[in-house]
Amino acid sequence: MDLSRYRVPSATLFCIFVTLAISVILPIVLLIVWRSKTKAKISSFFFGVGTFVVFSMILESILHNVLLKVMGQQAFTALPFKAVYGGLAAGVFEEFGRYIVMILFMKKYITKKEGIMFGIGHGGIESILITGLSSISNLVISMMLNAGQGSLLATGMNDEMKTKFVVQLSPLWNSSPTLFLWGGLERVSAITFHICASYLVYRAVKDKKFVLCLLAVLLHAVMDGVMVVIQGTFDSYLVTELFLFVFALIFAVFTVKEYLREKEKTVDLQPAVNEE
Repeated sequence: MDLSRYRVPSATLFCIFVTLAISVILPIVLLIVWRSKTKAKISSFFFGVGTFVVFSMILESILHNVLLKVMGQQAFTALPFKAVYGGLAAGVFEEFGRYIVMILFMKKYITKKEGIMFGIGHGGIESILITGLSSISNLVISMMLNAGQGSLLATGMNDEMKTKFVVQLSPLWNSSPTLFLWGGLERVSAITFHICASYLVYRAVKDKKFVLCLLAVLLHAVMDGVMVVIQGTFDSYLVTELFLFVFALIFAVFTVKEYLREKEKTVDLQPAVNEE
């Protein structure tokens, strides 16, 4: 099988590039703008980065692998189990992870601006590692195919392996170009959610109300669980991404209100100046 005959439409290349730009550049822009606006510590950003890497990519993955061996692949294919377990696992590891890191490393200096910076780091690294890297891979493969170098991608493969490889790559030239834009929209919604969830957990630490951390776990579990159900029910990215966008938007509205209200409270608590 000759891979050099396959070509990726220019529109698809453009959409992949847009998603790559969103997933990689957006977190960097948010970091720069928030740092410039609030003077929040860079360390808060990297605490967010570390939280995602350690608690989600490492610890949560270990649990997945253990349960996969114990329960078998069939259990993970059942939609109810995937929705409940997947949502709770993501919520528990990521939200408790935020809480633990904030308590251990940020409690002495944490403020609302640091909570937001933490969320930018958490959501930003997820965006870069999940969508950014896959977009880079799609872009490189597409450019090689369009340059007539597709055969290099299958070097060392037998015919059976090449056939499977072509099936894996086929969405690049068979799917609608807009399919590759959904990843960019999802990252915008996901980063928004992580910023809001980080602020909520920050309030749990600052106000000493652990119930707010539990609320963050519940919101995360509901969001991920419903997305799994939607993906398993509707054959459409539109429904999934629309739900995530609306969910993140509503969360953002409440977060902004609480952020501003907290500022107003701080002002109200300032001692009055006696003017004589």
